[in-house]
Amino acid sequence: MSVVGIDLGFQNCYIAVARSGGIETISNEYSDRCTPACVSLASKNRIIGNAAKSQMTTNFKNTVHSFKKFHGRAFDDPFVQAEKPKLPYSLHKLANGNTGIKVRYLDEDKVFTVEQITGMLLTKLKETSESALKKPVVDCVISVPSFFTDAERRSVFDATQIAGLNCLRLINDTTAVALAYGIYKQDLPTPEERPRNVVFVDMGHSSFQVSITAFNKGKLKVLATAFDLHLGGRNFDEALVDYFCEEFKSKYKLNVKENPRALLRLHQESEKLKKLMSANSSDLPLNIECFMNDIDVSGRMNRGQFEDMCAQYLMRVEMPLKAALEQSKLSRDDIYAVEIVGGATRIPAVKERITKFFGKDISTTLNADEAVARGCALQCAILSPAFKVREFSITDVVPFPITLRWKSPTEDGLGECEVFSKNHAAPFSKVITFHKKEPFDLEAFYSNSQELPYPDHRIGCFSVQNVAPQPDGDSSKVKVKVRVNVHGIFSVSSASLIEKQKGEGEEMQIDCEPMVQNEGRAEDQTKMQVDQEGQSQADPQNEDTTSSKEGASGEKQDPAAGGNKPKVKVKSIDLPIVANNIRQLDSDVLNNFVEYEHQMIIQDKLVKELNDAKNAVEEYVYDLRDKLCGIYEKFITEEDSNRLTLMLEDTETWLYEDGEDQPKHVYEEKLQALKRLGQPIQDRHREHEDRPRAFEELGKKLQLYMKFVDSYKQKDERYMHLSAEEMSVVEKCVSESMGWMNSMMNAQGKLGITQDPVVKVADIISKIQELEDVCNPVINRPKPTVEEAPEVNDQNSGAHNGPTTKQGADGKGDAKGSQQTKPGTKEMEVD
Repeated sequence: MSVVGIDLGFQNCYIAVARSGGIETISNEYSDRCTPACVSLASKNRIIGNAAKSQMTTNFKNTVHSFKKFHGRAFDDPFVQAEKPKLPYSLHKLANGNTGIKVRYLDEDKVFTVEQITGMLLTKLKETSESALKKPVVDCVISVPSFFTDAERRSVFDATQIAGLNCLRLINDTTAVALAYGIYKQDLPTPEERPRNVVFVDMGHSSFQVSITAFNKGKLKVLATAFDLHLGGRNFDEALVDYFCEEFKSKYKLNVKENPRALLRLHQESEKLKKLMSANSSDLPLNIECFMNDIDVSGRMNRGQFEDMCAQYLMRVEMPLKAALEQSKLSRDDIYAVEIVGGATRIPAVKERITKFFGKDISTTLNADEAVARGCALQCAILSPAFKVREFSITDVVPFPITLRWKSPTEDGLGECEVFSKNHAAPFSKVITFHKKEPFDLEAFYSNSQELPYPDHRIGCFSVQNVAPQPDGDSSKVKVKVRVNVHGIFSVSSASLIEKQKGEGEEMQIDCEPMVQNEGRAEDQTKMQVDQEGQSQADPQNEDTTSSKEGASGEKQDPAAGGNKPKVKVKSIDLPIVANNIRQLDSDVLNNFVEYEHQMIIQDKLVKELNDAKNAVEEYVYDLRDKLCGIYEKFITEEDSNRLTLMLEDTETWLYEDGEDQPKHVYEEKLQALKRLGQPIQDRHREHEDRPRAFEELGKKLQLYMKFVDSYKQKDERYMHLSAEEMSVVEKCVSESMGWMNSMMNAQGKLGITQDPVVKVADIISKIQELEDVCNPVINRPKPTVEEAPEVNDQNSGAHNGPTTKQGADGKGDAKGSQQTKPGTKEMEVD
């Protein structure tokens, strides 16, 4: 079973795998450990990863990048509309209002969903993993930003299904980093001791995340998270781009922002300059040849200017740090260490701000780029039954408070209560008890829309059906289980109708049902494969069992919750739930996307085979033409050489004209036609090079066996145990082989090297094997040794007389004797 962790980044992706007793970040076919999050659509196939990144400037309208934050967002979302002018490709409004991406694929205009584009990227990462592991990859853990809402997480999860992956968990970026940090620590405090509090700061290309985590031996608990959705490395890149756009406009009269290709090139060069300024404080040049209108441009920048230019972004670094510290209710003195990861944390000014805020040196013990992927792989190993990993439980948090509102068709008022508060432990389940006479709806939404980085605060609507009153006309008790699962996704997982018990009149109550991770490991893993909500963990002592009030309904806590009452038999009936999640793909649509992804994979494979066939013809033409003037020159007549050279030139011309776009079988036929002329030349060269060595090997064998026959004839004691008939067979075989070798060498010597050989290396090797098969069994037959003495029997009676004694080298028996025993039985001593 494969164990794979994927850091699905905004700009780059990393893959980590568990093997050889550790976690390893694997490289792709370009020997690069990071794979760009780019998908380029072409007239025949898709190009993904490094190859797609090289198409960003040449095929910019059909090369999709920077799409991660479009997950679960509507086309009319203010964030999408703000990003739209910055993108070289087109966005499109889908029928359900979601954001689509319009490109030209297979010479047709196509609109793909963000889930499909991410599915394509995951397919590439899956292929890279399978190539490294040499086995199929299915199970994985994928990272998402901690601020992703329910709709965004569901969208990423759907993308994993399109790619044919079984996502065991969507884990928050900073939680994955915390796991990669803590699981190797041997000096963590015991569960009874005060926890070690560590701050993890992750500033990537597009966002800034902070989490504070408490570590004890064998577990981590996230205390608080904070973020800035719009602060990352690309903000600093854009500041440089804006500066140089203005400079080039005044200096070269170029309007860069009107040219998408030039703008992309400037973005790439600005990013390189930013990285150079992190290591150098002196003036650094920016030079781009043939930038626009065949004009070469240049500029200069130093770190001081850069920091002044980006002051507005640097000021925002402290706000998430302060928010996380306040939420955790810790002081700066309670913080043990501050770990930074993410590419943008390499900027010296960002480091200085973080150091100044916490009043202590920052730590860089983790790989800034690969820590998230390594944490994902560790979580996958923990969840996988195929790996034995040190016990380590993970308690994450709910980033935004979740409220549940309910209403029945005949009720005038609405009831609501907050079921999960901000930074509530997750995964976690709660059971809510209602008293209803008819079906009712539950609407889940995020409580504080002002803090939500998403315009729609709704999560979904869940209809509990088949609710009926009790036979006596009273309300029925309905227990509804709600949970935030391991992916951070909210759901109403079950509802059941309980027969009414006397003395119960409350309208609604909530019970917490925490679950402990890694209990009953084998069973949990089976459950995990079937139900993605299978594993959860929480600290029950830190959760309060709450009840809420609904207007004039007078809700009270269940008196049975705290007392010991006699056991009463109750009847529980499962109720159907119809879920309607915001921006959730329908199952039929998702299945169609999965099928279409399979078709695109097949199309990519066919195009690859076609290109391979075409490249094979081109490679053969260049290789053979080069060698005809080199090592093959003396193995072909001048007439044949001229004819073959002309054929190669015609094939080369055809490849770049009529043969530019042909079916696969046409290229295969061309290659075979060339090989019919070229292969004999290659064979003559190879045979000429290898034949002397083969004849030399045969001659050595013949000398060895002739020497053996001569030794026998001279009555050498080593071979006197062999019979005359055996030796005559060996002598005859050696003589025949000697005659065959001499005749073949003479016949070959009469031919020119431009003629096909009369004897091939394979024939000589076959003759050597034939000689060995006859002679080796005779030569290697061992000389017989003195047989063991027979068992001693009573000559008078003819009966066995006691235990048999084993004869040693000196002819003496064992002191105690030994019994012969059958294999697999104990040997017994006999006194």
